[in-house]
Amino acid sequence: MRCLEKLAQGCAILAGTLLTLITLITCASVVGRNLMAASLVGDFELTGVTCGLAVALFMPWCQLSKGHIIVDFFTSGNSAKTNDQLDRIGAMLMAAAMALLTWRTALGGINAWDNHSGSMLLAIPDWLVYAGMVPPLALTGVIALWQAVGQTASAPSNTADGVPL
Repeated sequence: MRCLEKLAQGCAILAGTLLTLITLITCASVVGRNLMAASLVGDFELTGVTCGLAVALFMPWCQLSKGHIIVDFFTSGNSAKTNDQLDRIGAMLMAAAMALLTWRTALGGINAWDNHSGSMLLAIPDWLVYAGMVPPLALTGVIALWQAVGQTASAPSNTADGVPL
């Protein structure tokens, strides 16, 4: 599990770095547009590509830290064992969803490669974005699968408030 934690942290750090860079680029474009009557060409394309990739890159950490929204209105009165089983079922469903997303994203990337599709202004190849999304989606699925079948309820946890240390 330590390896999965490190990979998830690396993905989250990369996503944060990408979002920081695109924020700086957007600020530079806005300042240039308002002060010098010149903006960066394709800044909105870069923003879209970067944000799409960042969402996929944040998913492994979100799954690892159990950061997804949980509606516990119906389960708050259940025993810890029942809630653990429901969490395992949810993790298994997430693993299945991530497997499906990984597969379809990979096929989308192959299709984008075959069609030579890209962004309009900067001609950023679409397959690059798909290729960047596949590994973190697969990692999210592996983490969810581990949470569904790999953890034992009696195993010691190195978490504080649900967030791995």
